[in-house]
Amino acid sequence: MRNFSLRAAALLPLSLLVFSCEQEPVVEVMEVATTAPRFMDFPTAKGGSATLGKNADGPAVTVAMAEYITGADSDEMGNTILFNNRGNKQLDFDFVPGQSLDGSDAISYYIDESRPSDDVPVEVSTDAIVRSMDTWDNVDCSDLDLFRVPTDGRATGFYAAAYGFGGSFNYVADVVHNGWLPAAFFDRLAPNGSRSILGVTFTLVFINPDGSFQDADNDGKGDVAWREIYYNDRFNWSNGSGIDIETVSLHEAGHGLSQAHFGKGFRKKDGSVQFSPRAVMNATYSGLQTEVDGTDNAGHCSNWANWPNN
Repeated sequence: MRNFSLRAAALLPLSLLVFSCEQEPVVEVMEVATTAPRFMDFPTAKGGSATLGKNADGPAVTVAMAEYITGADSDEMGNTILFNNRGNKQLDFDFVPGQSLDGSDAISYYIDESRPSDDVPVEVSTDAIVRSMDTWDNVDCSDLDLFRVPTDGRATGFYAAAYGFGGSFNYVADVVHNGWLPAAFFDRLAPNGSRSILGVTFTLVFINPDGSFQDADNDGKGDVAWREIYYNDRFNWSNGSGIDIETVSLHEAGHGLSQAHFGKGFRKKDGSVQFSPRAVMNATYSGLQTEVDGTDNAGHCSNWANWPNN
């Protein structure tokens, strides 16, 4: 018995030594690259006009580009779609003082409640979208005079109308949340888009009679007519968990207010994605984010700090 105890005692320091030399597990990460921008031909509007026709109350407009955010389990990061082989990987379009079709320099937005999510009551999704717009409006550096156009049941969606999903070619507000559309809508944007795209923002711009982009302030950027935001009803949406409406709306509203994606994404060995830096404007959904700071704040201020004098 005594010999056994001595052997056990002699082995104990060795065991402790072996334990203390164990290394922490190495976290393997792989950078997730965004695929090259896609170029798409946009369908002609009624009448076959190459410039997609005229807005009922103003100059001609066309879709110039779109940016979308993907789900965390997607094999690709959110991406840019460029129409008519114009533009590049940046958001080269911006609002211009004095050019809004409502005649004011205040930034307006509208929420289409006729296309609600199947998962939450329409009042819940509307409140989440309103909170996301208020968050951008409350950034200290800017004075957007942001206001909501009351929901009145009108048809919305230039892009939706062009592709046969209902809607209208008419101006409604500067930023329009056009509601939840079926999976087939998102398959038009990317291969298997219905399974990866959570939301997308389209930039519509004014065009000159020759089809070129209008640039009234000569800043080298096309002039935004308005922006449209669509959400994918294939996903399970919620208020505060899962695919959070306010988080995705905050991201898409950032695009609506001229911000592009930023931040590098890395896929960890367990399949999750981490970002550097983590921000609202990351190209892939990474969980609940309902506040803007850091790079999000800086990006917003670079666009809006001098409005409407820029």
